[in-house]
Amino acid sequence: MASEAVLELTDDNFESEVVQSDKPVLVDFWAEWCMPCRMLAPTIDELAKEFDGKVKVGKVDTDSNRDVSVKFGISAIPTIMLFKDGQVVRKFVGVTPKQEFVNELKKIAG
Repeated sequence: MASEAVLELTDDNFESEVVQSDKPVLVDFWAEWCMPCRMLAPTIDELAKEFDGKVKVGKVDTDSNRDVSVKFGISAIPTIMLFKDGQVVRKFVGVTPKQEFVNELKKIAG
């Protein structure tokens, strides 16, 4: 699935890992069958390594975790959401250039 630096987020652990996190969190909503998601996966892995210790990075398999996907209105994948203090501060839909993520993460991670 992803590198060890990327958390596997589920309906069960989303609240504790993302909403209650003391660090900003980048969440990749994806599915195994989604080719754009697969194209974005190496970028997500790179971001997890580059921002290690400053930002949590995790992935939600939308097929296996419908509750959290519905809660956040995921209607297209890949969707990347940035959370700070439990709130969504930025949302990206579709394959997005890595630099856009880097710019936003620098803003929220300090």
